[in-house]
Amino acid sequence: MALVKYNNNSISAITAASGLANGAMTLIKEQTASSSANVTFVHGTSDVVLDGTYPIYLFKFINCHPATNDVEFQFNFRDGGSSYDATKTTTAFNAYHRENDSDTGLDYSTSGDLAQSTSFQRFTNADNVGSDNDQSISGELWLFSPSSTTYVKHFFGTASNAGASDYETNEFVAGYCNTTTAIDGVQFAMSSGNIDAGTIKLYGIKDS
Repeated sequence: MALVKYNNNSISAITAASGLANGAMTLIKEQTASSSANVTFVHGTSDVVLDGTYPIYLFKFINCHPATNDVEFQFNFRDGGSSYDATKTTTAFNAYHRENDSDTGLDYSTSGDLAQSTSFQRFTNADNVGSDNDQSISGELWLFSPSSTTYVKHFFGTASNAGASDYETNEFVAGYCNTTTAIDGVQFAMSSGNIDAGTIKLYGIKDS
C-alpha cells in the first residue's frame, strides 16, 4: 500500500521510505537547565533563530525537574521590548490518573485558561510538578509564524507530568498571542523556584 503525499501542485504516491521528505526539521538551539531561574530563547541571541526563516517552530522540553515541590511549569512570549507579557487567549484541558488508582478523570481547566491575559500560561493544570527525584515534566510547544505582522500567533502544546500528588497527567493547552507584532522570544520557568534540571530544544520546521 502506498502513502499519499500532498503538495501545492499535485498528489503523488510514496512507495518507499526514500520518497519521504528529508531535512524538514532543523535543530536550532539546545539548552540545559541547572538550577536555572528560567530557560529563554531570544531571536538573534546565542544563535537562536525565531523569525520568518521557518513557518513553524517546535520546542521540546525533556525531564524538566523543579527545585521546589508542587510548582507550575509555565511559558510566555515576548512581543518586543524586554518583558515576557504578550497578551494571550487560551484553552486548557487534561487527563489524569493517580498512582494508587484512586482517582481518574478528564477535565476542562477553567483555572488554566487565559482571556486576554499577559500572565504566564501554565502546562500544569491537573497537578503541579513534583520535586521528588523521580518526578519531572516532558512535552512540546508548537508556535506558528511568530514573525507575522498581519495575524495573531497561534500555539499549542501537550505535556506528560509526574505530579506532586503522585498523579500522571496529560496536559493540553492551545491559544494565540493577540498581537500583530512579531513574537521574538519565548521563556520557560517554574512558578516558584528554579528549574533544577532539564533540557529544552528549539527546532525549525520548513514547509513540506
